[in-house]
Amino acid sequence: MSARTRRLKSTVRKAADTTKGTLAKVPGPSTNPATNLLIMDVAMRGMSLVTSRALQKTLLKTRYSTGKAEDIVKGRTLVRSMAATGAARMATRSVPGFLLVTGGLFAKAVFDRSLGRRESIHRGEHTFQEQAENAED
Repeated sequence: MSARTRRLKSTVRKAADTTKGTLAKVPGPSTNPATNLLIMDVAMRGMSLVTSRALQKTLLKTRYSTGKAEDIVKGRTLVRSMAATGAARMATRSVPGFLLVTGGLFAKAVFDRSLGRRESIHRGEHTFQEQAENAED
């Protein structure tokens, strides 16, 4: 380990020790620290979901109208959402999980390319149309 790395670690430790005492004094909405952690977790996940949906709509608006982009995002099924969440969770928890998920995504991309450009686009458009119709129900 280089001298620069040791100095940086030392500085970070000192800052963490100083902050730790200060943060312990900051009151949360509840006197129970587990409840405060739960509140923070729900808030962070909610903001993550809002941000994710906004990004998805923005990307879809480059090709579709604003209304259709919103319908596509709203119309995603629970199974599709759970599969995406599960894959993301698996990919972030371990290296084998990451390799499995990225390998699966790579295989899907290769499969889509094997169909030919028109067929692949047609299937994607069909999926989006079904999602948009689900939003209207």
